[in-house]
Amino acid sequence: MKQLIKKGWRPVSVIILFIIVWEVACQAFEIPTWLLPPPSDIWNEAINGWGQYSKHISSTVQLAVVGFLVGSSIGIIVAILLYLIPFMRDAFYPVLIISQNIPVIVSAPLLIIWFGFGMLPKVIIITLVCFFPITIAALDGFRQTNRDLLHYMQMAGASKLQIFKKLEWPHALPAVFSGLKISATYSVMGAVISEWLGANKGIGVYMTLASSSFRTDRVFVAIILVIILSLLFFSLIVYIEKKLVRWKPIEEGNAHESFNH
Repeated sequence: MKQLIKKGWRPVSVIILFIIVWEVACQAFEIPTWLLPPPSDIWNEAINGWGQYSKHISSTVQLAVVGFLVGSSIGIIVAILLYLIPFMRDAFYPVLIISQNIPVIVSAPLLIIWFGFGMLPKVIIITLVCFFPITIAALDGFRQTNRDLLHYMQMAGASKLQIFKKLEWPHALPAVFSGLKISATYSVMGAVISEWLGANKGIGVYMTLASSSFRTDRVFVAIILVIILSLLFFSLIVYIEKKLVRWKPIEEGNAHESFNH
């Protein structure tokens, strides 16, 4: 905590300086507010326009949470299957990589055509965004299992399932949570993108309406809301990780150093 307080003033100072320069530049160069509103206008809109956008927040949060839970579950299951079944890994891992080269914004219209404008296509979009980081992180965690402990359990006669439950899965938890933290932030972005393509409410709808009416201050308010929600989701995963993961693998270099001491 002391380190966070000690170093935290630096990025805060940079952000404050950036806002001051932004405000002064808008006033000095008389930039039209529809093109680039000053931070003071954005702040006023965030305070006074609460009634306009508050109803959209809960919709986006609900969509992001559902999509994140579905994407996380699928990502972990896919990682386990690819790790435990070698022929599946050889067959599907390249396809998994290729699938991520297709932008979500490109595949989203197809999902709307196939599944309509309901909840399902939106959840699929968020799932596509979320599951890949978790799958890759979990696979890396499984592969980095301590070889000595693995050989010891094999010599002790442990089955493949026992090795996975008692050694590989606990060892991979820090890596899994790293993927979850990335996906938690992606889920909000995925929710907003899905709302652009067809929804009655949500931050994405609020942003689209603000953009079409040249209310750039409201667009910035929507961006700030997305950032805040992403940070809250990220912080929640960090909190859960601290509660569930009581240990982390010791790096080989640190292990030797500790042994020498």
